[in-house]
Amino acid sequence: METWRGIDATPDRWPASVVAIGVFDGVHRGHAALIRTAVKAADERGVRSVAVTFDPHPTAVVAPHAVPAQLTSVERRVALLGALGVDGVCVLPFTGDLSRLSPEYFVRHVVVGGLHAVGVVVGENFRFGHKAAGDVKLLAELGREYGFEVLAQPLTADAEAFSSTRVRARIAEGDVAAAAEVLGRDFGVEGTVVHGAARGADLGFPTANIATAPGSAIPADGVYTGWLHTGSHRLPASISVGTNPTFDGGERTVEAHLLDFSGDLYGEDVRLDFATRLRGQVAFDNVDDLVEQIETDVAQTRAALGLEQRRW
Repeated sequence: METWRGIDATPDRWPASVVAIGVFDGVHRGHAALIRTAVKAADERGVRSVAVTFDPHPTAVVAPHAVPAQLTSVERRVALLGALGVDGVCVLPFTGDLSRLSPEYFVRHVVVGGLHAVGVVVGENFRFGHKAAGDVKLLAELGREYGFEVLAQPLTADAEAFSSTRVRARIAEGDVAAAAEVLGRDFGVEGTVVHGAARGADLGFPTANIATAPGSAIPADGVYTGWLHTGSHRLPASISVGTNPTFDGGERTVEAHLLDFSGDLYGEDVRLDFATRLRGQVAFDNVDDLVEQIETDVAQTRAALGLEQRRW
């Protein structure tokens, strides 16, 4: 799979393509169904399949006061789209200039002139062009004029509708299991391991503190089971999200106690996948009660992840 940023970087050797267009934040099961349609249509036509996404989220430009929490970084999004079988992913920088293009200009210069589309696959509620003036009906009309077929479909899989908004709502509630049903995989956050207050180590349960990008979707405060991915390693983790109320903390943090692991991860870029929610955030009366609860959390994490004692 190839990736490129901007229309000007489109490979010249790709004279024709079937293009799937969308923000694709989260790359949920509905997005996956749409991408599979594009791949199949490209195969039938003997051309390349291309997924087109936008960075930043268009709302960040047209309505910055209402930007939704980001489910995936653009790098993660590209990787997930590539895993669905497309030949290429084009990341379009969403700028003020792009937002002001008329629907006709967008089709003529981006879809046809830049991506050489002979087919365009979009969600049935797709909007494009200045002030979202273009819809699927207009896209189909332009397709007849410029020589490409439009395949519009609902964002569904197995007759169940999916949306990034629905994923964000479940994550905000802490229902990571329900979010995974929509995504088709565990929800994950990405970030860098940084130094924290070292309270976990003092209590006998050292944690990796994950600094996430501003605007990232983070599950509701509480304790979760999950996995930390670093390089080729997948490490089981008991995850805490919250403000450490037992210590009168104010800053919201994401921390992962890695089971049966000892090592230095500081400075590493990691992904933390959330499997299940164990409980909400609690302020304990004393440190002994907190330690007892952490021991229970770790035991429940081990059971939930199907682990036996081992060294990594």
